[in-house]
Amino acid sequence: MGQKEAIQMKNITKRFGSTIANHNVDFEVREGEILSLLGENGSGKTTLMNMLSGIYYPDEGEIFVKGQKVLIRSPHDAFELGIGMIHQHFKLVDVFTAAENVVLGLKHKKTRKEINDSIETICKKYGFDINPNQKVYDMSVAQKQTLEIIKVLYRGADFLILDEPTAVLTPQETDKLFAVLNNMRKDGKSMIIITHKLHEVLSISDRVTILRRGEFIGTVPTTEATEQSLTEMMVGKKVELNIERPEPENSKERLIIEHLSYINEEGVKVLDDINFTAKSGEILGIAGISGCGQKELLESIAGLLHPEHGSSITYINPDKEDHISLLHMNPRRIRQMGVSMSFVPEDRLGMGLVGSMGMIGNMLLQNYAESNSFLKMKKQAKIKAVKVKDKLDVVTPGINTPVRKLSGGNVQKVLVGRELGSNPTVLMTAYAVRGLDIHTSHTIYHLLNKQKKKGTAVIFVGEDLDVLMALSDRIMVMCGGRMNGILDARTTTKEEVGLRMTKIQEDGGADHE
Repeated sequence: MGQKEAIQMKNITKRFGSTIANHNVDFEVREGEILSLLGENGSGKTTLMNMLSGIYYPDEGEIFVKGQKVLIRSPHDAFELGIGMIHQHFKLVDVFTAAENVVLGLKHKKTRKEINDSIETICKKYGFDINPNQKVYDMSVAQKQTLEIIKVLYRGADFLILDEPTAVLTPQETDKLFAVLNNMRKDGKSMIIITHKLHEVLSISDRVTILRRGEFIGTVPTTEATEQSLTEMMVGKKVELNIERPEPENSKERLIIEHLSYINEEGVKVLDDINFTAKSGEILGIAGISGCGQKELLESIAGLLHPEHGSSITYINPDKEDHISLLHMNPRRIRQMGVSMSFVPEDRLGMGLVGSMGMIGNMLLQNYAESNSFLKMKKQAKIKAVKVKDKLDVVTPGINTPVRKLSGGNVQKVLVGRELGSNPTVLMTAYAVRGLDIHTSHTIYHLLNKQKKKGTAVIFVGEDLDVLMALSDRIMVMCGGRMNGILDARTTTKEEVGLRMTKIQEDGGADHE
């Protein structure tokens, strides 16, 4: 590992009105090292990296690159200094090829062959695997991420910032990515990884920098750190990392899905003959690479999409034990039928919350059509908003502040808190802890287990296999819109789940409990 300081940020302060996002932060990354940046939601990680990548400009402090003081006022300035950021949400044009995306926005006079040759040279050097002529819409999630990294390397980046790089990767794809990052480290590249996965931090990083509430807490070598010690530095107190998983008690069928298929507007069959049962008092985990139909599955059950003819979605009422068909009902009609079901969607602001409303308004949305007294409902919504804010430590200027002004993690807290507080008999969550720090994530896991103990049937779509296996009772694996087995979460292995996420097995629909 190189010992020279590649980038230094000294006494960095950034304010947004009365809110101090970063306060006198000192930060450095060395040549040829991988540095992880850790911190709870609202700790200032993204703001700090946005100043390094040219999206924000610091109110106070100095930035040095290779010992020289620099001014970074735009992403273009950052690129000129060899700094590139790979965002969690890819910025690619689907109808363009890989090569066209790489050179998009650049002024050059290279031929297509010269561009392809340059890309292939980068691939051979670091171990990437990508076809320059492949269209983005034909790529897997891992290939798209690879393309984003190649984009910044093509532009000459020596310093790379990766935001949650393994969030949507299988364990096998994560191993491949880490192998590439190791090759880049050997070549002298400096990398900063923003992640919440502590086991990955310890396996790939040379050092870890921790921020807490906008302030620098410290930097430690990973050889001297543990998951527990890093968590305590982030949170400021001891946090137990054991996820509770009580045995299901008196489980009864609550939701029966049979032959569920769905074809989207582009004519693609994104769900193909899905069959499973969600039971009361258990957590059914759903594993799969992002885009394998998890989103459409939950939206079909919630009444937001209309499945194909022959599909069956049946809810069993816990009071009367009568069967109610939910097929082709909209969410309001489902609620009117007496179905107690909550849904935490993947799209937080687009589908889950109204960005222009505050917490009170968004709490009102859940039941606004079911009461004759608006004032009474508003009073209840205010109580609920305060409860969610306090319980999940939502960082907001006030419960009337539009939620679009909150960080992504705090928006997620508002949405999850609202749905968990309604005491449903069926609870569906899509990436409930995406973007949340470990402390808040474990609060959510505790709340999900609390729902499970109450007899709720919980369907949990997750992206972290370690969490899925520790939290769930059963895991249904999806691959390309199809079921690829239902596994006993207590006895299966991470490798088995990862393999089924990428390759259809002959016993794809079998239950392996």
